Amino acid sequence: MKIAMWSGPRNLSTAMMYAFAARGDCAAWDEPFYAAYLAATGIDHPMKAAIIAENVTNPAEIAARCAGPNPGGKAHFYQKHMALHMVDGMPLDWAEGCVNVHLIRHPARVVASYAAKREHPTLADIGYTQHAELFARFPGPVIDATDIRANPEAMLQKLCAEIGLAFTPSMLSWPAGPKPFDGTWAPHWYGAIHRSAGFAGAEGPLPELGGNEAALARSAMPFYADMAARKLF
Repeated sequence: MKIAMWSGPRNLSTAMMYAFAARGDCAAWDEPFYAAYLAATGIDHPMKAAIIAENVTNPAEIAARCAGPNPGGKAHFYQKHMALHMVDGMPLDWAEGCVNVHLIRHPARVVASYAAKREHPTLADIGYTQHAELFARFPGPVIDATDIRANPEAMLQKLCAEIGLAFTPSMLSWPAGPKPFDGTWAPHWYGAIHRSAGFAGAEGPLPELGGNEAALARSAMPFYADMAARKLF
């Protein structure tokens, strides 16, 4: 099975990648199109030069690997994809051969977390519009990061049942520290997850945002609400 897990940034996406990799029967690829996205758009991101230098930037080559044999002969291949990376010119036909899953999170939480790592985010940076377009083309189960944090075992059981994959308790924990499949960008973005050995506890109240950050969260809400209406419970 090939699993394409679509999300925006700061959506619990790395924890979900760690959970699937912890199964032992699942290879993982961290944001395959990130370097290609940076090379194509020229957008400034932390560690941009290293990301482009150390990763594949040819979209056709990346697509072929996404659709090709599972790495290491593993039974399953988990691909952590950022919806915002799929700009014009990025191939998408490979996703037709995947089980497409959609990971969402309330915009207020995403904006607060993202802005702490990169200044002045825009709607394009947090991926809600792009994710809505991808969901229309590749519908599949929707799962909310807040629900996972509240009850990881129950939500992972539901997701696994939905996609026809046997749940295993090994998905609930992983060794602390960096992973061999982490992307080049891990030193900037993955500090908290590297200190973890499993999913963090339930989230508290929504963060209070002001000014441009509040406006950004409001602009993302219609896209989030539309997908949240379809999420697993």
